[in-house]
Amino acid sequence: MIPRLASRLTFRQLQVFQAVYLNRSYSKAGAQLGLTQPAVSSQIRQLEETLGLPLFEYVGRRLFVTSAGETLVKHAEQIFGELEHLQSDINRQRGVVAGELRLVAVSTAQYVVPYLLRAFLNLHPDVKTSVSVVNRATALQRLEENKDDLVIMGMVPDDKPLVALPFLNNELIPVVPPGHPLLQNPSPKTQDFLNSELLLREPGSGSRLALDHHCQLHRLRLHSAMELGSNAAVKHAVMAGLGVAVLPRLSVMSELRLGALEILKLPGFPLNRSWCLVYPQAKYPTPTMRAFVEYVQQNLKQLEDFFGRHAEIASSTPNMTGNVIIHT
Repeated sequence: MIPRLASRLTFRQLQVFQAVYLNRSYSKAGAQLGLTQPAVSSQIRQLEETLGLPLFEYVGRRLFVTSAGETLVKHAEQIFGELEHLQSDINRQRGVVAGELRLVAVSTAQYVVPYLLRAFLNLHPDVKTSVSVVNRATALQRLEENKDDLVIMGMVPDDKPLVALPFLNNELIPVVPPGHPLLQNPSPKTQDFLNSELLLREPGSGSRLALDHHCQLHRLRLHSAMELGSNAAVKHAVMAGLGVAVLPRLSVMSELRLGALEILKLPGFPLNRSWCLVYPQAKYPTPTMRAFVEYVQQNLKQLEDFFGRHAEIASSTPNMTGNVIIHT
């Protein structure tokens, strides 16, 4: 069977099959690949004859995938994945790093990622990068499903088989709006701060976990006035005078410099955590992924210095080069 498949099955047939599978339409697949509908039908028919089983079937006017089609799509993804690894390995031997780099960043890390990518993409302009910005729960789910090359996050769980490479300090600081009464106290107490209409991220977020851990360690009580779904929402709520919060320094640098927020000096703060590059232990790293990890590891000192000197980051994600796609 294997020699017969090797002599009759073509990559073009698998490419056409994937397009039909994803679009659930012969005509849409043809438009995507620049083929006529009869040409698509011919490729699928030849593939079905090679395998000896139907891959698609019509019920009424709707196109459905057969069980054989579902089996084939899994193997086709593996085949094209290995081809991508082969192309990347060949490019690396030629001294060229090229291919796709799929990154996921928890919401606060979106302030860091553009600056990580800028110099890397200058060195490797043939790399095409996509960045998905998600919450921590989604990031952990994507790690579980091995959907991406790397996840950038803090508070990496220690009960999962993950590789975590710290690369940048992530300071969590207590912030209040200008004129807040606690600013008049030369030695404010942390519990008084926590009692002052504390605004929190949702349970499970990295910054919330860090604050929970700190409070448990020092026997402090959390009094939540409101829970919000993003650091940006918490930041704006503090500026609006709704309360106080503990936020990553990188997410509020512009507001601190403009005087829209102020840091309250409390014992035990800032809370120091690290941003990490994270991936499953069993993952097979692509050459592009390895090149990015090596770049970050080789430039740890420069990254720390850069963010120390240029920490003023606007609340919106900075523009990047044309070969980066950001999904939120």
